[in-house]
Amino acid sequence: MVTVKRLVLDVLKPHQPGALEFCREIAGLGEDYQVCLSVEEVDENTQTLRLEVRGEAVAMQPIEQAIADMGASLHSVDLVEVHNTAAGK
Repeated sequence: MVTVKRLVLDVLKPHQPGALEFCREIAGLGEDYQVCLSVEEVDENTQTLRLEVRGEAVAMQPIEQAIADMGASLHSVDLVEVHNTAAGK
């Protein structure tokens, strides 16, 4: 089975919600999600973030939806780590 283990995303978000609330929302999408957020740039109205999500099977669509629901936008997917755990390999 091929699963996504890590995503690194470039996200533009308003100042609210704050970084902690933003991370908690993303982490709550998966039972084992680990979320790391770095603020790369700040201007008057927005923050540019580097968002890293790790887990046994990271699902992109719910993450994209949560980002949009919090008023942010996904600019790019900068890194994807995928593992093939097929039997016999």
